[in-house]
Amino acid sequence: MFRAAELGQTVSKKEFKALAPDIRRQLLEAQVLLSRTADFGVMIDFAGVDGAGKGSTVNLLHAWMDTRLITTNSYRRVPKKDQYRPRFWRFWRDLPGAGEIALNLKARYSRPFLDRVYGHITDLEYLAEMKRIQTFERMLADDGMLILKFWMHLSSAEQQQRLESLQSDPETAWRVSDRDWEHWKMYTQFIETAERTITETNTEFAPWHIIEGADKNHRILTVAEIILEALKTRLRDHGHELAPELLIDAEATDVEDPIPEAPDRHVTVFSKLDMKSSLPKPEYRSELATQQRRIHLLSREAIEQNRSAVLVFEGPDAGGKGGAIRRIIPTLDARNYRVLQYGAPTDEEASRHYLWRFWRHLQRAGNLTIFDRSWYGRVLVERIEGFASETEWKRAYAEINDFEDQLVEHGTILVKYWLHITPEEQLRRFEARLRTPHKRWKITPEDWRNRGKWYEYETAAHDMVKYTSTHVSPWEMIPANDKYYARVKVLETFGNCLEAALRD
Repeated sequence: MFRAAELGQTVSKKEFKALAPDIRRQLLEAQVLLSRTADFGVMIDFAGVDGAGKGSTVNLLHAWMDTRLITTNSYRRVPKKDQYRPRFWRFWRDLPGAGEIALNLKARYSRPFLDRVYGHITDLEYLAEMKRIQTFERMLADDGMLILKFWMHLSSAEQQQRLESLQSDPETAWRVSDRDWEHWKMYTQFIETAERTITETNTEFAPWHIIEGADKNHRILTVAEIILEALKTRLRDHGHELAPELLIDAEATDVEDPIPEAPDRHVTVFSKLDMKSSLPKPEYRSELATQQRRIHLLSREAIEQNRSAVLVFEGPDAGGKGGAIRRIIPTLDARNYRVLQYGAPTDEEASRHYLWRFWRHLQRAGNLTIFDRSWYGRVLVERIEGFASETEWKRAYAEINDFEDQLVEHGTILVKYWLHITPEEQLRRFEARLRTPHKRWKITPEDWRNRGKWYEYETAAHDMVKYTSTHVSPWEMIPANDKYYARVKVLETFGNCLEAALRD
């Protein structure tokens, strides 16, 4: 079964650079079209040989696509609180909704697979587990879920070489455990069980794709192409042909700049920021690599110390929040972070205190949660748009401070970023997006409407900083007119905060 995944296929760096941009653009377009139009969710599972690139592939999908529209679920040891529930409870809990994508690592196959390899369950018990998984997948597929499953494969010799290479590098040695070597010694048992697992559960509604994992470029392109084709086919079946122009909101393409004149004596905490701060591209590349390497090592220490981290990103539209987040992700283990984006609350969320939807998504010890927009919406958009009364948004400052105090007292490393740009730079970026086909979807009439309230939002942000920048959770205000400077500053600040907390 796995001979076809041991052919030594490679993709040169030159070929990869030629092919990747178009695939990446189409993936992003398909993802956006999915989020806007689809009545089905997408669940993608990654399993396979240790060291075959499951985590790095998930990280790259986050970098290529809009990470705010992707959820990564990693199922390692069952938390004690979950041991009192049926095993599939976790998988039901994490199902993606319509228009959403979930990437799963060590999911429903992991435990029965290992139990069979180690002889903890009988052949009949293993077959019963496979039947239960197949029933689960059938129910989801019948309800419209798009399910893709990838087995990332290496030969025994390639796995040994890969583990040795990882172990020899101080920056990646943590990824190799004694258990990984134990599994390598049991390679034959693993492959035999893998063949049977794939045979038993490879269905038309939840197919397995065996991927040759030795060459990174080949692995990534193959996975991306399979996901893209599956998305295009399903979207086409639902009447949506992938085309860049479908993602353009006509009302946002021909708009007169609505920004008003600046009020007299309009001075805020942002007025003293040096908005001319910049970084030349060569220096940016060098500093980016340095800071990413630093955060990678520090984040491993945080995991070892069971220290959670929360990053909050706020700022004007087109301020560079997404770009900064995408530069953090490559430094992390895909199993240990989650990026959350918040818009208007759902009916379920609106029926509760506004902080409820943030409390419920805080992760367990050792993990990182990145909030793209956050609880500060209460004192920004809800204040400006009248969704919260004056009494409600004024008391929110104290409520937010109490919330953040509890996080920090618990040992959470909290970093809050305000990425600031000038009105002139925002207009330049809006216009640049309209000229770039695969970025036009980012511009909506709401963006222009918000721009018309620039100074109201800036005043609200000024009050936000004034009342919620405390000694335990200060605001990091970053001049972001120059994207290179802002990205490096975000990484450097996060590294400083990690280092200070871990050395305390």
